[in-house]
Amino acid sequence: MFRKTIEFIANKKYVDSKHDQPIPIKLNIPEWYKKLKHSFNNRTVKGCMPFLDSMTTGYLLKVPMDIKITHNVVNKETGKKDGFWKSGDSIDEDLMRSERINVNSQRPDAHSINQLHGSPAVEKNKNLPIYKILNPWIIKTPPGYSCLFVSPLNNSDDRFSIIPGIVDTDSYKQEVNFPIIINGDKYDVLDTIIKKGTPYVQIIPFKRENWKMKIVGESKEDLVKRSMFYPFTFLDNYKNNFWKKKSWT
Repeated sequence: MFRKTIEFIANKKYVDSKHDQPIPIKLNIPEWYKKLKHSFNNRTVKGCMPFLDSMTTGYLLKVPMDIKITHNVVNKETGKKDGFWKSGDSIDEDLMRSERINVNSQRPDAHSINQLHGSPAVEKNKNLPIYKILNPWIIKTPPGYSCLFVSPLNNSDDRFSIIPGIVDTDSYKQEVNFPIIINGDKYDVLDTIIKKGTPYVQIIPFKRENWKMKIVGESKEDLVKRSMFYPFTFLDNYKNNFWKKKSWT
């Protein structure tokens, strides 16, 4: 069976250094999910194929270095709350600089909150600058294909999330970088290290197509026929009768 190919391209020395590389996200299934049991008398999300598909569709990027974040704390010099970011301790800093590899240096990359003025994300981020994780990988898809970038679905880090976006990766030949929002809804103050290798971006390639919307009314007779066809009492009915297996390698 013919398969489309997605390419992850980085500086050869970076690739040879064996830093964390992109992987099919199906290799990142969480342990809590693996341990779940599912049976007729104990139905769990383990039997929900849409939930599983969300966690296994596409590819995964991992944080390329340790990042220490201290967020929403009082700056002793200014007396105001701000954030602090320090990165690079877990990588060969000289290699990154000499080869001009697209990763964060000691000084953080950040967006002003004015770029998201009015967005709930600004308040969630405690009205502080929005940090950006630089990504060393160029992502290349076949002609006509783009990529959706989101935090790992149903398996994201509870400290932060990326701002989702879509990039036409068949024509854009640069690294895609990822602004992150600190989860201020849970962490009023956050003092943490996002370790090198932490999963943080799910990449879902898709074919660009034009669509139009159509709203259709359903008759009572059609509803009855459809309901009779779908026996709710059967275990794993969707999996056995409707679900299509996907392959991501």
